[in-house]
Amino acid sequence: MLVFWKARLVLLSVPKTGSSAYQRALGPHAALVVSDPPELKHAPVYRYNRFFRPMFDKMGADDMDVAAVIREPVSWLGSWWRYRQRPFLDGRPVSTRDISFDAFVEAYAGRDRPPYANVGDQSKFVEPRPNGTRVTHLFRYEDQATLIGFLEDRLGVTLDLPRENVSPAAPLALAPATEARLRRKCATEFTLWDGIESGRRIG
Repeated sequence: MLVFWKARLVLLSVPKTGSSAYQRALGPHAALVVSDPPELKHAPVYRYNRFFRPMFDKMGADDMDVAAVIREPVSWLGSWWRYRQRPFLDGRPVSTRDISFDAFVEAYAGRDRPPYANVGDQSKFVEPRPNGTRVTHLFRYEDQATLIGFLEDRLGVTLDLPRENVSPAAPLALAPATEARLRRKCATEFTLWDGIESGRRIG
């Protein structure tokens, strides 16, 4: 998570949406860089609302905008699957080394996700809170130009993004029945991504 105090902007770090590259590029311009532990680096809206928003409010910044990036759901799951194939996870319950992408998605769309498919939900990450705390600017991961343009304009900087934390390349093949089940069981994820007008202020 990155906090730009003067610009009154918080950039949440949704996992598997390039957040590490943005932290590297924008860290020197941020008032606060939350890079550890992962639970705070990747703080969703509900955790931001609990731990960070009250502090900002007390410092007179009750008008902070909150931005987040959402990735197309199949691509997002593919990034998780590839990441968890890395050798350093071999032998751990979260490893996907001997699991096909199709099997991974089947498990993700199931009722009880095994550890290797328990990667959360982007829709839950950005779910508004009852007190009104919410994301005010949503961007599609696939529309990097709009995101970069927004950040450059808002922060008055020029961005040169490095490649960070890139998962190994691997084909993402889904059986039609598996993709249909994913779209049915996880419809909220697709509805969220389909409904994004990248960068447009929400509300």
